[in-house]
Amino acid sequence: MGTEDNTFPQGAEEPHRRHHAVEAPEPQPFLKSLQYSVKETLFPDDPFRQFKNQTTSRQVVLGLKYFLPILEWAPRYNFKLFKSDLIAGITIASLAIPQGISYAKLANLPPILGLYSSFVPPLVYAVLGSSKDLAVGTVAVGSLLTGAMLSKEVDAEKDPKLYLHLAFTATFFAGVLEASLGIFRLGFIVDFLSHATIVGFMGGAATVVSLQQLKGIFGLKHFTEATDVISVMRSVFSQTHQWRWESGVLGCCFLFFLLSTRYFSTKKPKFFWVAAMAPLTSVILGSLLVYFTHAERHGVQVIGDLKKGLNPLSVSDLVFTSPYMSTALKTGLITGIIALAEGIAVGRSFAMFKNYNIDGNKEMIAFGMMNIVGSFTSCYLTTGPFSRSAVNFNAGCKTAVSNIAMAIAVMFTLLFLTPFFYYTPLVVLSSIIMVAMLGLIDYQAAIHLWKVDKFDFLVCMSAYFGVVFGSVEIGLVVAVIISIARLLLFVSRPRTAVKGNIPNTMIYRNTDQYPYSRIVPGLLILEIDAPIYFANAGYLRERITRWIDEEEDRIKASGGNSLLYVILDMSAVGNIDTSGISMMEEIKKIMDRRELKLVLANPKGEVVKKLTRSKFIGDNLGKEWMFLTVGEAVEACSFMLHTSKTEPASKEEPWNNV
Repeated sequence: MGTEDNTFPQGAEEPHRRHHAVEAPEPQPFLKSLQYSVKETLFPDDPFRQFKNQTTSRQVVLGLKYFLPILEWAPRYNFKLFKSDLIAGITIASLAIPQGISYAKLANLPPILGLYSSFVPPLVYAVLGSSKDLAVGTVAVGSLLTGAMLSKEVDAEKDPKLYLHLAFTATFFAGVLEASLGIFRLGFIVDFLSHATIVGFMGGAATVVSLQQLKGIFGLKHFTEATDVISVMRSVFSQTHQWRWESGVLGCCFLFFLLSTRYFSTKKPKFFWVAAMAPLTSVILGSLLVYFTHAERHGVQVIGDLKKGLNPLSVSDLVFTSPYMSTALKTGLITGIIALAEGIAVGRSFAMFKNYNIDGNKEMIAFGMMNIVGSFTSCYLTTGPFSRSAVNFNAGCKTAVSNIAMAIAVMFTLLFLTPFFYYTPLVVLSSIIMVAMLGLIDYQAAIHLWKVDKFDFLVCMSAYFGVVFGSVEIGLVVAVIISIARLLLFVSRPRTAVKGNIPNTMIYRNTDQYPYSRIVPGLLILEIDAPIYFANAGYLRERITRWIDEEEDRIKASGGNSLLYVILDMSAVGNIDTSGISMMEEIKKIMDRRELKLVLANPKGEVVKKLTRSKFIGDNLGKEWMFLTVGEAVEACSFMLHTSKTEPASKEEPWNNV
């Protein structure tokens, strides 16, 4: 803490000027206040601004453009943009086809569903989505969650039809949730999945998914349904007698090939297409190898028949009856939130690189509608995967037409090329998934969290270990609980600090942050860094009392001037509730018993309004003890100390501030 000085703060003006009054805002009608609160909560971006002072016809056009972003950029579309989007679309299709087949197997679904899910949803997103760079498709984590949660209730091998119908139903509920959050402007709920939570959760899920691919690498036919690392490793090493060396060698070769192309593209960004084409190349090479060597007869498992043709309708397959509806609902809600958080985060990341903004609520509606439509057309959960979007971005996409180009390429595959996937070895799909998962284990982000914020690192690691040693659901729940606990900790234990005067200025700052700042004799200046609510009122009462005790002990030890005034800097206190007002009344009584004066500096409008209505200012504090700034409060208190006054001057004298 700073040193004492028995003169005025250096740089302070002589106390001869009249201070400005602290005024309460004009009272507003209840309905107007409610309207303002709802607008600030649900519409912080003010989407209605563009409709002001417009004709009815113009408002209709703007409304259509708002809900159908394609109408915004389509009139300006040209052949030059189309060439870029076409190249990007074909490039991501080469990645989407093998990834789609792989991720469908991860969800215990027929491989053809991965292709279905890369056809219809991208078309819907191209019409409704606001991101230029997002490439839509299935994702590993969503597939893993879907498979893990549905398998608890239904065995995909014993009852594949029911399992498939539950997957469609879960996708429908995920879409309804996502669209509802966007329509009702409730996207802030997704913010409870913090960056640290997502990093840990994705890393843990990627680790589990990678380890599960050992089933395909070693050619195992029977494998555990559990997702924790202990169960997976036990399942792998308890079946060493069933390992197929042919499958293992093939898997290692393709892993080496995929990792090599990934490394090359990382070092030579201009050749990003090498890594993007590697999965499809692996599928082609693997299929040819199996076809000519008849490896399927020697323990190398293959995909088998893929149904030719476009997506069949599945509206009638949705399950809305007990006891399975609750399982589909639970799966849909959890996978929907995860998919939403990942897709919006990916979209915003690439939008930042190109200096444009995406509307989070529009994205939620787009994701929701593409999953609802997808559930009607034999698709399962889709979002905006990072790997596919990164390829889309690097390929030079300009608009969402790249998604249309990808969908057309997938459509061509569904109509004419599915028979060629018959001999595709499952070990190749496992290799593709394992390499894709490496990009989700962001150890550099974890290191950054450790350096910047140890608590965020704890959240990250809790999510990671919860997924790896428990289950995907456990990891998610643990991480969210810790994140909410931290939020409650911030609210219930706000920071308070002693402020001192920066020499030769009228500036007052935290004495811990600025050790050379000086304590003003006879005054204790405290800052409160949060709104005062029922959750922190008791803590603030105890903490303020403790600051006073510590300051009086310091004064006794140093033999300085007695403490007479306590100034509360309310600059960061944006609001106060009735519990907070009661706390202020208790603090005032405590100070009165100690013969101290309570002074408020820079109270905000909402705080002044509530303190006035509660009669705290009129009956307890007095308007003369409120000041616009800490500097004015210090000047007034210092003047009274040096003139031996105990109260501010009357209304006509200079020191009155009202």
